[in-house]
Amino acid sequence: MARIQPPAPPETKIKLEPHQILLRPLVTEKGVHRATRHNEYAFEVHRMATKPEIKAAVEKLFDVKVDKVCTQNRKGKFRRTRNGLGRTSDWRRAIVHLHEDHKIDFF
Repeated sequence: MARIQPPAPPETKIKLEPHQILLRPLVTEKGVHRATRHNEYAFEVHRMATKPEIKAAVEKLFDVKVDKVCTQNRKGKFRRTRNGLGRTSDWRRAIVHLHEDHKIDFF
């Protein structure tokens, strides 16, 4: 007896351009230390971006070679406002490890 295959799920993933994936660089004391010592750079990225998409975006925008990408989903914080409680948005951070011969200059 032949098996009936379920229909393929529709592709719902949106295609992002490289400038839409990388929202901004995270320039902090810890980030500058990582960049100078370990050649790692931190970016705020789109929440739906995957590691291969982040790698491709950094390589295209900054013309560097990426070794590895680590991502973190960061929860938003609660903030008190005049009208009660509010909450900041959740966001995603990507730490990009570059090849030892490459660097990114933000300034």
